[in-house]
Amino acid sequence: MTALLALGDSYTIGEGVDDAERWPVRLAHALDMATVEILARTGWTTDELAAAMTQHAFHPPYALVTLLIGVNNQYRGRTLANYRDEFRALLVRAIELAGGRPERVVVVSIPDWGVTRFGHESGRDVARIAREIDAFNTAKANIAQALRAHYVDVTALSRRDAELTVADGLHPNGEAYAQWTTSIVPVARRALSLR
Repeated sequence: MTALLALGDSYTIGEGVDDAERWPVRLAHALDMATVEILARTGWTTDELAAAMTQHAFHPPYALVTLLIGVNNQYRGRTLANYRDEFRALLVRAIELAGGRPERVVVVSIPDWGVTRFGHESGRDVARIAREIDAFNTAKANIAQALRAHYVDVTALSRRDAELTVADGLHPNGEAYAQWTTSIVPVARRALSLR
């Protein structure tokens, strides 16, 4: 049981960066984990990730499972109540994939895409984007706490270093993902140390 499973969307798959620069790959390397399995696709919402999980051949239990999903729910204007329900169901499944051990699951916050060049050029209200992402993240953190999973905030990093993007002006670059990994590693190490 030395595998890391990373579930998510474009931020997990690392849209626009080389495989080695993706934060789950960096995390697995930092933790000396033998393998990393990524189930993520650019544009996925919570229900789309859930559908993909139903079709995917998993090999549990995983030593560590990460879950970062929700930005596309916000982007498409889906409700907070819908997000709460679907995220909770995903987290329950993530815990099952970690052998029923919530302490082996790390939930990662949604970054703020509104602060990026793409966000500013989108014509959308960036203050509203920030408020909605904060609300989604609060719900996500509360659900993680209720189900006894770990939670890591990378949203503050995304707001501080908004210029660290790939050519599309939206998705984080390798330097940004390196900073995310630095934040996630201690929490992941603690998760792996729990018996």
